[in-house]
Amino acid sequence: MATEFLELIELDESRDLAAGDVGIWLDEMSRALDEPGEMRVPCGSCNACCRSAYFIHIGAGEVETLARIPRALLVPAPGRPEDRVMGFDERGHCPMLVGDACSIYPQRPLTCRRFDCRVFAAAGVDPSEDGKTEVAARTRRWRFDYARAHDRRRHAAVVTAARLLDENRRQLGRAAPANRTQQAVQAVACHEAVLELADEAAATGKRPGEQAILAAIRPADPDQAP
Repeated sequence: MATEFLELIELDESRDLAAGDVGIWLDEMSRALDEPGEMRVPCGSCNACCRSAYFIHIGAGEVETLARIPRALLVPAPGRPEDRVMGFDERGHCPMLVGDACSIYPQRPLTCRRFDCRVFAAAGVDPSEDGKTEVAARTRRWRFDYARAHDRRRHAAVVTAARLLDENRRQLGRAAPANRTQQAVQAVACHEAVLELADEAAATGKRPGEQAILAAIRPADPDQAP
């Protein structure tokens, strides 16, 4: 029954970019969501995220970052007026992208430090549905490895969580992800709870009920959702 509840993960040999071991990646991503850390992403020369019309949230405590960005490029963050948001130019490029490189890289925002497009590959979410076509092209090339059998189940739990978040948008209300990026990140954040549901389904032979599913995928505090 657990395999019916969890999505099946199949290897796609056409993917040519090594994303690393999925178990290690999930541990690192989960830590980055829980504390102000950053992800080590093998970007190479790719800067698709800098050219994909992302609004960048910058916390009030990011003093060095705010000092490097012209005030005219910043507006108060919705619901968090002490924080700031930086938009993008008419091409969808980050205004700090100069000569195809980040001009404030050592002081780049925490949002940028934590962004990892592998999250879309891990969750099976297509960012092109939000117009992020260049990020989507990169996403389709990532290929995860599985050092342990359990890692494949963890990955399956992330994909399943992303699907459940989509299927239960109405029931989740304001806790539902607002876009595909939030959906993918939230799927990682709740994948352990979804895995517990799968284990319970395997033990009882019964598919989890709607309330159990909602409890697993709903953020404890919707205002603090990824």
